[in-house]
Amino acid sequence: MTFYRGRFAPTPSGPLHFGSLVAALASYLDARRAGGEWRLRIEDIDPPRCPAGAADAIQRQLEAFGLHWDGPALWQHDRHDAYQAALTRLVDQGLAYPCSCSRKQWRDYPVYPGWCRQGVREPGRPVAWRLRSDLGLRPVMWQDRLFGEQCFDPADLGDVVLKRKDGLWAYQLAVVVDDADQGISDVVRGFDLLDNTPWQRQLQHALSYPEPRYLHLPLILGEDGQKLSKQNLAPALPTEDEAVRPLLHGALTALDQAPPAELREAPVAEQLAWAIDHWQVARLSAEPHRTHGADAALPD
Repeated sequence: MTFYRGRFAPTPSGPLHFGSLVAALASYLDARRAGGEWRLRIEDIDPPRCPAGAADAIQRQLEAFGLHWDGPALWQHDRHDAYQAALTRLVDQGLAYPCSCSRKQWRDYPVYPGWCRQGVREPGRPVAWRLRSDLGLRPVMWQDRLFGEQCFDPADLGDVVLKRKDGLWAYQLAVVVDDADQGISDVVRGFDLLDNTPWQRQLQHALSYPEPRYLHLPLILGEDGQKLSKQNLAPALPTEDEAVRPLLHGALTALDQAPPAELREAPVAEQLAWAIDHWQVARLSAEPHRTHGADAALPD
């Protein structure tokens, strides 16, 4: 590979937890092993979900684990004009349309049934903007670096929202525009986002953007079998060095990299140097990893 640029793109709705660390670490190691760049993007397009100080706390956590990014961080709150330009292009192609429908109105359907495709159903009401999933690239196929060949018909997934009724931008459009503008060649992220990829491939195709390679990682589960997440009150990552070292070792273990036991208390820089030299995607298991223990850092 002649060029590699990866990224970590957290939503600052709270501090990072162990599942976030595993995703960030895999993305970082994949980039560094390839001799590439690793960028940071703060996905703060939903201000009500992003308390003051959360983004700064995330950056401190990454730095504590030695995960230093290249160049300045990209902040989505600065990106309105880029998203609007992309939406305008989609509208001009007939691939995006305004929709007045509420989730309550179509709750009896598995996906939004496209009622506003031929015109707004309730003129005068606030509208969201949706992607015409039945048009454009179909089916969507790609080779995931862990989960292998993937094939989806985006029409089965429904017409995803690109811009919300409250005027805020939605994830699917923002992530595609930002990946293209940042020149991201490789996306490494959790398995829970795999079924978002068909919409993102459709958007990349419609907007004539390059298509990054994808590596989706197995989920990190808590003791209760649920995905570790902020919503499930997963513990925040510490920043104290004595707590960081074993957690970093635990994250490497969760990524099936089999770090030597003697590295558990080694300095962060030493652990990362070993991990970059030994990083192998082929070691990754596709099975979810369950954690145990109070610190949720020790995989079974």
